[in-house]
Amino acid sequence: MPYLMRVELPDVPGSLGRLATAIGEAGGDIGAIEIVEKRHDGRAVDDVLLEMAPGSMPDSVVSVCSDLDGVEVIWISHYAPGGNLFLDLEAVEQLSDDPPRARDALIDVLPGTFRADWAMRLHRSRGALHRTGAAPDHFAFVELERSGRLEVPGDEDTLYAAARLDGNEIVVIARRGGPEFLDSELARLGHLAGLAVTISTA
Repeated sequence: MPYLMRVELPDVPGSLGRLATAIGEAGGDIGAIEIVEKRHDGRAVDDVLLEMAPGSMPDSVVSVCSDLDGVEVIWISHYAPGGNLFLDLEAVEQLSDDPPRARDALIDVLPGTFRADWAMRLHRSRGALHRTGAAPDHFAFVELERSGRLEVPGDEDTLYAAARLDGNEIVVIARRGGPEFLDSELARLGHLAGLAVTISTA
């Protein structure tokens, strides 16, 4: 069964090698690694897609990784079978395939790109213009100048982020249970939203 693990580690040569060795010793097989954020304090945050060998448990991977000097496992959860890490370059290619529908294509690729549960394109007065299957029918429009985290009263289990498309439209993505949206992810979300607008109006 595939799992996605978010881990913080020193951004120095050999760190990923030590991490990969520890994961292998605990019965995990790495399918892909994506650097989510490089920090100014010399640390990095990576997402690791891994499969567990029969009889091995993800808890053992968390334990051996946490025992490594300077390594912290931030979050781990099941990942969709057959899923892969969807890089930003692949997302841009999808947006460019059919420029007139680039804004809708953005919504289609955001869950895979950001490991989110759903995405939605929301209009100020017309509501949801396009959404993925798990998205709610209705969501309150929020005034935005730049991408950011959203607080939704009464929902303590889901994390939300949004970006502005134009004065009347925003995109919203959601993760149930975590991990937190990092500043680098918010910047990427805003960048992809801007690209979708540019491509759709070119």
